[in-house]
Amino acid sequence: MDLDAPRPDVLMVRAGLLVGADLLDAAEALVRRWRPAQVWGMSPFGGSTTEAAWEKFDPRIFLRDSEPVTPVQAVYRSAFRLPPVDAVAVGTDNTDHLRELVDALAYEVDDQVVREYRRLLRARRQQCV
Repeated sequence: MDLDAPRPDVLMVRAGLLVGADLLDAAEALVRRWRPAQVWGMSPFGGSTTEAAWEKFDPRIFLRDSEPVTPVQAVYRSAFRLPPVDAVAVGTDNTDHLRELVDALAYEVDDQVVREYRRLLRARRQQCV
């Protein structure tokens, strides 16, 4: 079935550790359907780097060799795989915060941990049904 709407050059979707299994699956289905030139993620911190969620666990487990990484960097960098996106948009007027995020791009996401996380999200979704 063809789309009635023009195919977007860029598709922006929610991304990051706070995105649930249903939204991750829906975003990936939309990407497969529309085949945009690029996919961007947004809102990786769920609105703020001071959300209570970021105090409850250590997001650095999502990165390989994460010893010098800050939790903020780990949240940002992992958003590139949840779902897979080419870029992640954030909003701030703090240059130190932006520098911290740019530095996060040097770290590698552990795809095995991401796969296990997604498996856990899906299992939780099944329990809630």
